[in-house]
Amino acid sequence: MAQSNKKVSTSPTVQYFAAVLRLLRVQAGLTQEELGKLMGYTGSAVSAVETCAKPPTDEFVEAAEKALDTGGLLTAAIGFLRLERYPEHFQGFVQLEQEALSVSSYCTQLIDGLLQTKEYSRALFDHAFPPVDDEEADRLVAARMDRKALFDRKPGAVINVIIEEAALRRLIGGLKIMQAQYAYLIECARRPNVVIQVMPKSRAGHAGLPGPMKLIETPDEATLVYLEGQGKSMLVSKPDEVGVLARRYAMIRSQALGPEESVRFIEQLMGEL
Repeated sequence: MAQSNKKVSTSPTVQYFAAVLRLLRVQAGLTQEELGKLMGYTGSAVSAVETCAKPPTDEFVEAAEKALDTGGLLTAAIGFLRLERYPEHFQGFVQLEQEALSVSSYCTQLIDGLLQTKEYSRALFDHAFPPVDDEEADRLVAARMDRKALFDRKPGAVINVIIEEAALRRLIGGLKIMQAQYAYLIECARRPNVVIQVMPKSRAGHAGLPGPMKLIETPDEATLVYLEGQGKSMLVSKPDEVGVLARRYAMIRSQALGPEESVRFIEQLMGEL
């Protein structure tokens, strides 16, 4: 009964992969133990995927592909399975983000997910409410780290991030994690396709006060705006509404510290810890 309930709560993509894996295994005349041995996994691990008790990792899919030699049938599912790791309201945005010509974000409470270290991200999920268990937290962190493929994609995307000083001063996970997070921001800022700016609290009044936003430039050079809060999201595509938000973002950029000054600001914060 527990397995049945698990299947009901599992996404159709994961269920489909599980069914295909089982079908291919049976056609190959292999038991779960035998397939697991060929893959470098236990039979229990294969069973967990086939019964939807656990979603498959990229490594599991690649190992199954190699063992069963399906001509790419299994590895073709990796991109779709990755999407299932994200909260439902975020899945559509992730697809847009990974294909974008440019991503521009303004962050008010937390550092943008693209720029988070694994430890910073995990600390956030450790304080999530409602709470998530360790396995779910690990899955969500891994999904967030997958988004970093955007940095090295060919052709590369241009990434602009404006971070409120308050978000930088919030000691998520403690001093050690924040020191590493500051260092990672500085490392990212050295990339030729990444610009990081800080909005200092001394800018008492500025155009970003209405809240955070993300602007996406699509491959066909259209601009969309993603708004998110409290587990809900909205994608703005109407040209007049996008125009207002794009102009507001441009104003926020002009009011924030410049890129070099922002790096020095982060270095200063790092030295204060």
